Amino acid sequence: MAITDIPRTLWWQEDESGRPAVYMVDQSRLPLVGDLLVCGTHDGVCAAIGGMAVRGAPALGVAAAMAVALWVINESDGVTDTDAFLAGIDAVAAVVAATRPTAVNLAWGAERMRALAHASADRPLPELRELLVTEALAMSEQDEERNRAIGRHGAELLPDDVRILTHCNAGSLATAYFGTALGVVFTAHEQGKVAGVWVDETRPVLQGARLTAWELKMAGIPFRLITDSMAASVMRAGMVDAVIVGADRIAANGDVANKIGTYGLAVLCKEHGIPFYVAAPTSTVDLTLESGDGIVIEQRDPREVEGVTFSGVLEPDSATASRAFETLTADGPYALPLAKGHAMEITRKGAGYQVDGWVRIAPPNIEVYNPAFDVTPAEYVSAIITECDVARAPYGESLAAACEGSGSIHEL
Repeated sequence: MAITDIPRTLWWQEDESGRPAVYMVDQSRLPLVGDLLVCGTHDGVCAAIGGMAVRGAPALGVAAAMAVALWVINESDGVTDTDAFLAGIDAVAAVVAATRPTAVNLAWGAERMRALAHASADRPLPELRELLVTEALAMSEQDEERNRAIGRHGAELLPDDVRILTHCNAGSLATAYFGTALGVVFTAHEQGKVAGVWVDETRPVLQGARLTAWELKMAGIPFRLITDSMAASVMRAGMVDAVIVGADRIAANGDVANKIGTYGLAVLCKEHGIPFYVAAPTSTVDLTLESGDGIVIEQRDPREVEGVTFSGVLEPDSATASRAFETLTADGPYALPLAKGHAMEITRKGAGYQVDGWVRIAPPNIEVYNPAFDVTPAEYVSAIITECDVARAPYGESLAAACEGSGSIHEL
């Protein structure tokens, strides 16, 4: 196990006929099922984004750009007029940007492609198509470069034998490659600084338990998984030296939108005198928003809270069990008839059988409030680690300077 074993999240690849597709790790089924999704259309990428097969602000920016590029190459063959082509780009970019509302990188990636198309409209269409694909691939490469720079800047803030707590997943899976908050952890680990990592499970979708724990195990970094409600206890016991999280959108004043539960951690850090760091590329900073009050918070499916979604691969330990599974799946995937809204589907997968399901844990017919994110006021943030530098209060000045230096100023 080593940091070089951490996964690449999504990439552009052509098949034998030369037709491109976006390949991505299906994060909705990790860690026990490691499927790849192959998306040949922008709608396919949008479906993957909406279903959280791909997630994490930087990864969403790259996915948005690649979705537009797929339309350019695979879906606009019949468009020969430049004005019609640009109108198509505008429409696709709008659809992609609207797939999820909170992470600004999604709109940023789509807008970067749209703006380039309009700025280069004087080129012949074949050349313009090639230019847009090149831009999407460049954004993926730039994402890794930025993440590695974030890792270097963030590692400088950490003492030796540091014990870090993190929330949700801001690792390689949340980016094109390497990670933001976990990018800091990976870099600090390579420098011999990391004594261990506390991993919040991150209810209700469990990105910490499913994804961050998986990445840290792949990288060979010592960690312990805890429930979200245990964070206060380990802080009070003096077992946390720093908290590092990612971000989905950062307002001009330094207010940070991140996975639900982040705000509570920031308040706990202030109470216990623990630095609370946010690691994010400048593409996540939205200077068009004066404060976090303007950030739209996504409301997700109540079933995420009402029950538990699970995926895994079962390997029967007897001939009798094998025959039973084989009979059920003889004609393809088998959906078990279950009562009370429970769901389970069994599919053959290699020598085993993949099981996907949902089981209710709460009483039926109840009201659920399920915001995917919360906003942490800037006063609770010790520093924001970007690829340009470490920004500190007053964030109105330091973030503007970082964005100007990187060219990541939003005009959405």
